[in-house]
Amino acid sequence: MLQLPDYPWNQLAPYRELAAQHPGGVVDLSIGTPIDDTPQNIQDALAAASNSHGYPTTHGTAEVRQAIVDWFARRRNVTGLGVDDVMPTVGSKEMVAWLPLFLGLGAGDIVVRPQIAYPTYDIGAQLVGATPIAADELSQLTDEQRAKVKLIWVNSPGNPTGKVRDVQSLAEIVRQARELGAVVASDECYAELGWGEVRDQVPSILDPRVNGGNLDDLFALYSLSKQSNLAGYRAAFIAGAPNLMPALVNGRKHAGMIVPGPIQHAMVVALNDEEHVRVQYDVYRARREALAPALRNFGLQIEDSVAGLYLWCTEGRPSFETINRLAELGIVAGPGVFYGTAGEKHVRVALTASDERIAAAVERLNSSVNR
Repeated sequence: MLQLPDYPWNQLAPYRELAAQHPGGVVDLSIGTPIDDTPQNIQDALAAASNSHGYPTTHGTAEVRQAIVDWFARRRNVTGLGVDDVMPTVGSKEMVAWLPLFLGLGAGDIVVRPQIAYPTYDIGAQLVGATPIAADELSQLTDEQRAKVKLIWVNSPGNPTGKVRDVQSLAEIVRQARELGAVVASDECYAELGWGEVRDQVPSILDPRVNGGNLDDLFALYSLSKQSNLAGYRAAFIAGAPNLMPALVNGRKHAGMIVPGPIQHAMVVALNDEEHVRVQYDVYRARREALAPALRNFGLQIEDSVAGLYLWCTEGRPSFETINRLAELGIVAGPGVFYGTAGEKHVRVALTASDERIAAAVERLNSSVNR
């Protein structure tokens, strides 16, 4: 039997119980699952394609692949991407977990991921017997380790930190990866959620300013879960690496990893409609602007958090102590230690709650200071 670490979120159970005792009910700001309605035009597209009697294509319909290519050109400044270089995936987590397998990694290979990062990067390496190493820069590795690096994960905007890498930073990672013969996979799922000066300024690994126009060995992952409230659709895609994509498509065919046909049709509508993305952006911006000052008033310092759906906070004490303080107010957040030892004095606070629940959290945070 494969032995993997326990699912970390199970550790929140006693804090959820404590929060549930609050007379005003729980405000859950932990997981970060979208709670707003899926746009009606996307629901209609799903329904219109519901007579789906044949097997869908693993590589994706011509329509969805063209929509992905067009979206990258329009929203991410990506040129030179062809319809053969993209593929829909069953959520982005599928590819985070299984990319090391499809790349043929195994024992003795090293997978590099950010120091503070989504746990599934490690799990993907462990599933194939490779070694995950937490490092924000390759200079943090020894020469012996660098020689074994086969896959480098980039996450910008970062989950949970909300950090954004600029063009120069990404270009340097690409340069070093090519010296090592390693693949770079960039998880860019929060790219449409840059705040303030960062709005529309989050570069992709596939941007020619980053890679000089050469997409080989470079993958970008994206999900419609956040920008379009499609988490339940598992609608995502991977793009780039024209030298590797045919083998990746073939591997997923053998594994039966296929995005359902109606979902692919709905993705076309979602990718071609920017208005609903702007509307949802404004909803999250308002929640962020309400919640951030209340967290500061409570005594938390917000670090990074220039993009994404989370506020990365610290009061200089262990994660679970802050989690307990928040739970006493009926608020559930995510322990930073879930994202690596470098996050052990932080908590992640999600913006994914209703306006009413966000308002309740703001009132509780502010009132606790005045008691």
